[in-house]
Amino acid sequence: MPQAGTLGRPRVSWVAVASLCGTAIEFYDFYVYGTAAALVLGGVFFPGMDAVAARLAAFSTLAVAFVARPLGSALFGHWGDRAGRATTLVVSLLVTGLPTAAIGLLPGHAAIGVAAPVLLVLLRFAQGAGLGGEWGGAALLAAEHAPPGRRGRYAMFPQLGPPVGFVAANGCFLVLGAALTEEEFAGWGWRLPFVAALPLVAVGLYVRRRVREAPVFRAAVDGGRVARVPLAGLLRHQWRRVLLGAGAMTIAYTLFYTATTYCLAYGTATLGLPRTTMLALTLAGVGVMAAGTAASAAASDRFGRRRVLVTGVALAAVWGPVMFPLMETRSVALAGLALGGALGLMGLTYGPMGAYLPELFRTEFRYSGASVAYSLGGVLGGAVPPLVATGLQAWGGGAAVGGYVGATAVLSLLCLLALPETRGRALD
Repeated sequence: MPQAGTLGRPRVSWVAVASLCGTAIEFYDFYVYGTAAALVLGGVFFPGMDAVAARLAAFSTLAVAFVARPLGSALFGHWGDRAGRATTLVVSLLVTGLPTAAIGLLPGHAAIGVAAPVLLVLLRFAQGAGLGGEWGGAALLAAEHAPPGRRGRYAMFPQLGPPVGFVAANGCFLVLGAALTEEEFAGWGWRLPFVAALPLVAVGLYVRRRVREAPVFRAAVDGGRVARVPLAGLLRHQWRRVLLGAGAMTIAYTLFYTATTYCLAYGTATLGLPRTTMLALTLAGVGVMAAGTAASAAASDRFGRRRVLVTGVALAAVWGPVMFPLMETRSVALAGLALGGALGLMGLTYGPMGAYLPELFRTEFRYSGASVAYSLGGVLGGAVPPLVATGLQAWGGGAAVGGYVGATAVLSLLCLLALPETRGRALD
């Protein structure tokens, strides 16, 4: 009996596992950094600054990867649209995973001086470039193999990679925080989740190498419909959808990184909530996010991608101004409600995107289009919020940060209303 990915058509279930496994590992790498940036990296790589300045410096290195993601999307999108999705996804896994392990071994400022933050930025850039090529390929892998009428459900699997990766990353920090003293954690404990990326990458490579290309891509190759320069064709024919797709994605990123990276730092440093409490609340919220992701992805097959997305984004516009007053009560239950609501809505605005963004673009530049739109949304919704929220909180308190989240939701809503419904569209 042939293995999946060697002879014949690969089992759709194996493709789903491959798309989930790869995105979970790569987002684990990404979230390990976000959690460490909120908790410890400022003191290790930017000593001598006050607490707010060190946190801003650490969040700035977080933003570097988001800037790199569109570049990675363009680069890996070019390979993916010309050489194939499966091969490109193997490379993107390595480009993300190896720099993650290297960050765990990187000496701090006390050991090598200014070289430490410089090397940190370079490794973070490489990590972001790899992840920029990951999501689009994984989403296409699932969507292009999906049976008719079930594309939303199958494209859900790469969308579940982020919550799985986040639970694994924050679970590591939660265990380490409980097992180690503050000095042990700050000295060496934070490095362990980074180094753990190496065996995870090995698992991902084993799974990914067993998957073949989707029939729709092979048909495009056989029919001579492979673009010489996919990005050029994309910008010539479908640039408007790239920008609108990026705008539509922005609120999902904003909800996630505000509720996790920013609120983790805000809850511990400003509100005085224990670190382990905030990590546990965030983990619970990500569980709500996973449920929302699965429910909205399945609902998009029945009700349409855009209708489900518009509903989630409209609710996010209302929830943004609510979440910070809940946080500021310093009640553990209400803080959990604030995070769970934000992350649940993130799931509602994220689940259908695994099918929706690929459906917006033609086969000859689908990898480039979906990846670039997704990554550009990350620049606005992932890199900016922790930085803006830190400044807004100092200026106008939590109400200003909540207003910012609500305004971002309105932007995404307008972009969605300018895009078409794609449920039922053939990927040819």
